[in-house]
Order: sequence, then structure tokens, then C-alpha cells
Amino acid sequence: MADSSAVDALIEALRRLPGVGVKSASRMAFHLLQHDRDAMQRIARALQEAAAEVRHCERCNTFTEAPVCSVCLDARRDATKLCVVETPADQAALERTGAFRGYYFVLMGKLSPLDGIGPKDIGISKLFERALDGAVSEVILATNFTAEGEATAHVIGEALRQRGLTVTRLARGVPAGSELEYVDLGTIAHALVDRR
Repeated sequence: MADSSAVDALIEALRRLPGVGVKSASRMAFHLLQHDRDAMQRIARALQEAAAEVRHCERCNTFTEAPVCSVCLDARRDATKLCVVETPADQAALERTGAFRGYYFVLMGKLSPLDGIGPKDIGISKLFERALDGAVSEVILATNFTAEGEATAHVIGEALRQRGLTVTRLARGVPAGSELEYVDLGTIAHALVDRR
């Protein structure tokens, strides 16, 4: 490593990013220091500005600079549909499709009892307030298809069904353009069960 506590601190800070280990963090730090100090300054300013300005939307919990995000302020959206996602990145992915014109609720996580993350840690009570505001008739559960995402969808779905709402789940199956012999068996099995 370098003979500098500032360099070591930079490497440690970069290691906090998901998927970045010591080697990648070191490579990034040394690149910035050696070749692109201007980029370092831009990154530092952007990080400081985002930390100071970005907050959670009061209605859907996503990231925004205003008290209420632009999606929640869009009166052209279908107020009867509420799509529940785990993260703002998941919401952005759905928005890029242009296929959903309802509103969202971002959990900011998923249930994970082994990690000590329960319903209070991901804001399920705020979701229930939003879903039961009288306008929503269908809640679409768009959590990830991991064990934790499935458990989260199950807990939320059961609770909302008991309160009289229609609850649906994203479909899953064989990806478009794929060949069956290369698709994993679990995906094929789910595609058969969820066939239409």
C-alpha cells in the first residue's frame, strides 16, 4: 500500500461500495490520484451535494431532492395501482420500461431475519398507510426473486389481502430470446407453473 494515511483512507472509503474489494479500491484510488485529480474533485463535490440534498420522498420513500418526488406529483398516473419495490434502483428499472403508469412505494430493503431486518426496519407500516389510503385497489409486489424478496412479498401480500386489497406479483419465467437448454431449471419450472 501507499505510505500515506490519506491514500489508505481513500481506499477504505472506496471499499464501502458494493462489489469493490481491496484490489479494485486500490486501483481506483491510484488511478484518480495519478491520472485524474479533476475527476476526484468532481466526485467529492457530487458526493457532498448528494449527502446534503437527497432525502426520501414523503409519499413513496424513494430518493428525491424535494419533499415529494416527481413521480408522486404526476397527476396523470393511475392512483389505483401501487407497485412495491425494494430499492430506488428497482423503481428506476421499472420506470425505464415505460410499461407501468401507476405509483410506487420503495421499501429500502427486504425482510431478512438472519440479518436482524424485520418489518419495522423496512417501513412496512408506512406502506400499509399508503396502500390503504382509499385510492389504491391493486398492489403489485415487485420485490426481487431471492429468498428474502419472496418472503417480503409473502408477508406484505398476506397482510394486504386480509385488508381487502387485490395483490399481484410480477410474473417470472423464461427470458425473451433465450434457449431452453441454457435456462436454469428453477426458471423453467416457474415458467411452467405460471404459464398462460
